[in-house]
Amino acid sequence: MIFISHITSPTSLTMPVQMICKRAHEEGILTIIDGAHAPGQLSLDLTSLSADFYIGNCHKWMLSPKGAGFLFVRPEHQAMIEPLFVSWGYQSKDKPPQASTFIDYLQWSGPADPSAALSVPTAIEFMKEYHWDEVRVTCHKLSRNEIERIYQGTGILPLYPLDSDFYHQMATIPIPQVKNLNHFKCRLYTDYKIEIPFIEWNNQHFLRLSVQGYNTKDDIDQLYSAVMNLIPEMEK
Repeated sequence: MIFISHITSPTSLTMPVQMICKRAHEEGILTIIDGAHAPGQLSLDLTSLSADFYIGNCHKWMLSPKGAGFLFVRPEHQAMIEPLFVSWGYQSKDKPPQASTFIDYLQWSGPADPSAALSVPTAIEFMKEYHWDEVRVTCHKLSRNEIERIYQGTGILPLYPLDSDFYHQMATIPIPQVKNLNHFKCRLYTDYKIEIPFIEWNNQHFLRLSVQGYNTKDDIDQLYSAVMNLIPEMEK
């Protein structure tokens, strides 16, 4: 079994999961894809991807409320999946299922509020109405420009080629090592009202930029100014 992220969390790197799934199937290896950051940021086609299991979030990049997500399992593997706790649909264990045992077991979990999940079709329609493919391109350009400016300001090479599909709306950008990364993050918020994740990885410091449809060039300019103002003060 191969488990891999579609878009990695610390490095924001888009992995070649379609190629990996194809190669794994040739060897009889199951594939589990963590798609937390992919739906909405990428145009996702689960049929062509051919993952055996795919878990995705809809609240990160699809504009749905928190708690919206999905589990996709290829039909031939659905019998492998059982809920961690039983609820209404588990009665189909002892009688014919309504649609499929997989759906009966997992679709309705007692008093859980399904509102977030029910919002997903509306989120998809919203993205269609506002031409989200074009929005993604605009967001990617803003990300690219910010990577390039910070690279020019710090002299630290980016993690990936600027003109590539290795990253999309989310990008991890190297910065000089600072004395206290948590203090840096707090100063960005208190002084500039900017909330952004910072990452310490392999003895290096990074900020992780996420550009969504509601972000503007002014937002990105503000981030650049704030980071470049604070680095000289907080650099090791």
